Amino acid sequence: MKISIILQDQTEEHEMPEVFANQSSAVRSRLVEILDGNNDGPGKLQEIADTLRELIPHYNWVGFYITLPGTRTLVLGPFAGQPTEHTRIEFGRGICGQAAERQSTFVVQDVSREDNYLSCSIKVKSEIVVPIFRDGSVIGEIDIDSHRRDAFTEEDSRFLEELALRTEPLVPKDFPE
Repeated sequence: MKISIILQDQTEEHEMPEVFANQSSAVRSRLVEILDGNNDGPGKLQEIADTLRELIPHYNWVGFYITLPGTRTLVLGPFAGQPTEHTRIEFGRGICGQAAERQSTFVVQDVSREDNYLSCSIKVKSEIVVPIFRDGSVIGEIDIDSHRRDAFTEEDSRFLEELALRTEPLVPKDFPE
């Protein structure tokens, strides 16, 4: 699927993943603009976090965790929302750590029912974490919290998994500790 974006009297064609088609035109247009833009990888990740939080109502906190090379530790990267004390998470710990350890998308529709949950805010009711892979290893994650229970659908999972594929090149290979 292609979409046309008119910017300053110029029409540009951009490839649009089919899964993005279910998102609003504002979200689709902005993600394509970011991914095609000139910003560096971490800058694009910040723009993506800001855009998702701003334009998708049930995405109340959006962040990227990056795996420290040669470790089983996730470090908080670009994010949009309230600051969190969880700036380093070991694989297996909390929702993020479990998603990294299992190497699969992890959706929790009611965090109050999860034993291995790291609470960032009493407002958080559900969470989705999607790993980002490079060469078969988890190099990072997209982490989204919602203030609503049962906030995340299969559509959210598919959308964020596609976005994770597209953000892989943006994750730095030498992320600082």
